[in-house]
Amino acid sequence: MNAQNKSTKMIDPAQQTARRMGFWAAILTALAAAAALGIAVTTAPARSGPFCLVDQCVTYPYIDAAAFVPNDYYWMFPAFLMGPLFVVLVLCIHQTASRDRQLYSQIAAAFVVISAAALIINYYIQLTVIQSSFLKGELEALTLFSQYNPHGIFIALEDIGYLMLGVAFLFLGAVFTQPTGLERALRILFLVSSILITSGLLLLSLRFGHNLEYRFEVLSLLVSWFTLIIMGPLLSIFFKRIR
Repeated sequence: MNAQNKSTKMIDPAQQTARRMGFWAAILTALAAAAALGIAVTTAPARSGPFCLVDQCVTYPYIDAAAFVPNDYYWMFPAFLMGPLFVVLVLCIHQTASRDRQLYSQIAAAFVVISAAALIINYYIQLTVIQSSFLKGELEALTLFSQYNPHGIFIALEDIGYLMLGVAFLFLGAVFTQPTGLERALRILFLVSSILITSGLLLLSLRFGHNLEYRFEVLSLLVSWFTLIIMGPLLSIFFKRIR
């Protein structure tokens, strides 16, 4: 009886909850990223800027983009969910991290919150304000906020959102310290993604300057989404193995 009571006392309820919640948050974050990627690729080709390869490229003041509502906005629904899901996931990682690694996971959580806030606000404005204004023909002052403006507010918020996510990946990589196996794979994944995103902004800014447009947005978005997709199964296994 004493041994059983001692074993029960050793179980940390908070860590057990974080383990279960982290398992599902990892899966749902990966699914949201995969859905956003799949929908974006199949329904929302680049219609302006340097990567526009379709016949219906739109130009300033981008009011012709009303013809592509709502198809070009479907990908934002799973992308909107991805932010808060990843916040929950990182907090679960923080709760289960070893004590000497919790500073890194806490810093990662702070950057993820900044990232999620920027992206959630950005996507919500597009879905509820810009899309509705297009459908109702209220086109005044939409140019600066339109996702089709390659140097508009939408792209700027995505740039800062995914840049902050790239910084968060750096600190998340420092949480996983085991030299082999699952933690090593997670560490490499997060560190490589962080390097690609942060160095990508520097190199593209040096190369294109004020003509950066959405080059960094595409790079950081794709790296982030692929990272979250690959991370999902790895972290779900990680949480399952925690005792």
